Amino acid sequence: MVVLARDLKYRKDIASRLSFDEVRQLYRLSFKAMGTDCSVLFAIEDRRNAVKFAEEAVAWVACFEGKYSRYLDTSLLSEINREAGKRWVAIDEEVEHIFALCDDLNFMTHGQLDPTALPLIELWDYRRKRLELPSEGEVKAARELVNWKRVERRPGEVFLPSEGMSLDFGGFGKEYAVDKVAGLAVSHGIVNCLVDFGQDIHALGAPLDAPAWHIGLEDPQRPGATWTGIAMLRGGGVATSGDYHRNFVFEGRRYGHIIDLDTGYPVSNGLEAISIIAPSCLEAGVLSTAAFVAGPDKGIELVEGNYGAEGCFITENSIYQSSQFYEYVVQN
Repeated sequence: MVVLARDLKYRKDIASRLSFDEVRQLYRLSFKAMGTDCSVLFAIEDRRNAVKFAEEAVAWVACFEGKYSRYLDTSLLSEINREAGKRWVAIDEEVEHIFALCDDLNFMTHGQLDPTALPLIELWDYRRKRLELPSEGEVKAARELVNWKRVERRPGEVFLPSEGMSLDFGGFGKEYAVDKVAGLAVSHGIVNCLVDFGQDIHALGAPLDAPAWHIGLEDPQRPGATWTGIAMLRGGGVATSGDYHRNFVFEGRRYGHIIDLDTGYPVSNGLEAISIIAPSCLEAGVLSTAAFVAGPDKGIELVEGNYGAEGCFITENSIYQSSQFYEYVVQN
């Protein structure tokens, strides 16, 4: 009876997060997860099927966050971090798959996406009240703990060899989840869907009242307002990286949350934001971060070196675009 009661409460809770726009003939699922507002717009004929998809989507995201969030003491990632330098930790096939993905992403970004970067991220935490900046010695010590290739793995187990090493999937976890929820939509027969987790987006098909999903790109100089819009005519992923939301100012200089792992210091190359369009949200998110670190010139080369990816780079005074980004821009 307890299980049944919990199940009924869960279903009622999901139903309350699901609304229907009669004009656009779209369902909207809204919930909070992974520290952000999550929204899924989708078209499906039967409400019962809409609820089933919503339940499965929310449950999958909750399980993913519960397993891989470094902010939860009960997560597997937190356990791995606590046991750094002490013992091997058991992992399942899903974790091994994600670690293999980390291998690919680390290679693809020339080491700028590194799941072991947490010591540097915490050292430069923009939420911390500061009387001084980290010293060169502190930066050096943190950098010595950052190296994905040092993580030891064997079938069914993982080990961080040095105390103080720690994993964080914040560089790709939300984007990975966005793509997974889009995949769940397809498995439920949904062909028109827009998954948006805090401006990390995956588009499928189009809304029933328009030829494409229209997505606004935030203006880094006017947060909350858009500087242009793009039309996802062929579907795919969209992600934006920038330091205009998450940063701190010390002695008149702004320090963002994106760290250049080659130097150990926050990126400072004049960029304010980068928006990337790619076949998946994961690819878009990873490329946007790596290109932000690389800067406008090398960043555009990185984007154009990945098939199907386009990008737009915004500085205080200029906008740089890859060769075919203009094809997605909505003409007002």
